[in-house]
Amino acid sequence: MNKIIITIFLIQLSFFAKAQYQVSPNAKGPGFYMNPIFAGDYPDPSILRDGDNYYMVHSSFEYYPGLLVWHSKDLINWKPVTHALHKKVGSVYAPDLVKYKNKFYIYFPANGTNYVVTADSIDGKWTEPIDLKIGNIDPGHITDEQGKRYLFFSDGGFVPLSDDGLSITGNQKSSYKGWPIPRDWSIECFCLEGPKLIKRGKYYYLTVAEGGTAGPVTGHMVVSARSKSLSGPWENAPHNPIVRATSLSEKWRSKGHATIIDDVKGNWWMVFHAYEKDFYNKGRQTMLLPIEWTKDGWYKVPAGITDSEPIRKPDLAPSKTDFKLDDNFEGDQLKPQWAFFEELDVNRFKLDGNGLSVKAKGNSIGNSSPLLCIPEDHSYTVDVEVSIEGKATAGLALFYNSTASSGILANNEDIIADLRGWQVRAEKEVVNKHVFLRLKNINNTVDMYYSVDGVKWNKIENSFEVSGMHHNVLSGFLSLRIGLCSIGEGKVTFKNFKYKPIK
Repeated sequence: MNKIIITIFLIQLSFFAKAQYQVSPNAKGPGFYMNPIFAGDYPDPSILRDGDNYYMVHSSFEYYPGLLVWHSKDLINWKPVTHALHKKVGSVYAPDLVKYKNKFYIYFPANGTNYVVTADSIDGKWTEPIDLKIGNIDPGHITDEQGKRYLFFSDGGFVPLSDDGLSITGNQKSSYKGWPIPRDWSIECFCLEGPKLIKRGKYYYLTVAEGGTAGPVTGHMVVSARSKSLSGPWENAPHNPIVRATSLSEKWRSKGHATIIDDVKGNWWMVFHAYEKDFYNKGRQTMLLPIEWTKDGWYKVPAGITDSEPIRKPDLAPSKTDFKLDDNFEGDQLKPQWAFFEELDVNRFKLDGNGLSVKAKGNSIGNSSPLLCIPEDHSYTVDVEVSIEGKATAGLALFYNSTASSGILANNEDIIADLRGWQVRAEKEVVNKHVFLRLKNINNTVDMYYSVDGVKWNKIENSFEVSGMHHNVLSGFLSLRIGLCSIGEGKVTFKNFKYKPIK
């Protein structure tokens, strides 16, 4: 009898333990999500809640069109809405997306000044960029209790804005000096940046990044402070840094540039970016963590929550996305995943129902202003069908910047391997103005293939390795992207772009 009782007790205990595990924040299941919520190069996230809709925008750097706005209902699944920037103004980074009196604004630095674009609807049409004619970087918008508008900048100072938010109306005033980083920590620099502000209760809360954007794993971090006045004094949070990598073994490192937001259910979240161990070339990926408010009015990440383990999903309306990188180049507009490097010449490309035709330019991958998209996975294959006219050369490449790229090229006759600018004629006289090209990337080792019929694929001799193509090696804060190249004279028509993850 005693054995039966003990057995029943053990079964009940086991069931209780399983139940406890099922409601723990790190349990696996359909009610949980894994970071990142944006896989690939989505740095400097700025998030906005408008009713039960959530919108996000990221740095777009040298890629045009820029400032792609995303939408979600559940903070996990996102759909692209529209690009807010079509005029080239330089390298665009650290934007701030805000809504004020039924109008949307994006403030951003570029080319040594700061700009703003506006729209009456998030879908656009967005205005041409307006130069605010003020230096500094990383603008962060805030409205005070009197309805006056201000922009904070990366040095902790702020300036007053006009009521319409389209001009600066006074001089910059110093306000926040930052959180003192212990001298024995390994950081890139002090580098106060990315101020984001909210008003909650009697306090303004300022969230900033410190420690340098890249460099050491342990450098970039999230710091918080609060004040009853925008002029200060600011009190640094006792939980600083709110988020920081502390070990070389961590999956996510150089974590920073955070924005905090409440959801429609009253829960609070933080979006930020981070580099991934062994995959720095993917750029800074967008992360999401829950935060909680303490009784004494500070926010922090709840105990037991880590960015590399499953986290319970927000209890919000379901949101789905059908966003895919595959593209048959139908319709009369480029899909939102595409952007040209360093230019947007609308006269250079055409969608006519028979594919995407791009006029040839330059004499290499680097100066051809390739059309780029962001790979989401560690391993994948990508294919494209090309038709070649004139003296053009078609290419399918992995592209970091104008001096760092590799890929497979095809002219009217030959297949060419381009290895960091060194070109090798890999296959002679196998092309007749039409060919299929493929890259197969397995954890940063890339093989190259071609096909004359799209069925039988031929691997060429040459392969390349891309793990070192990232900011800590090459600078620029960019990422390794998939590029479609039209080089030389003539034009290349692209069809049937296919992206397939390899799990």
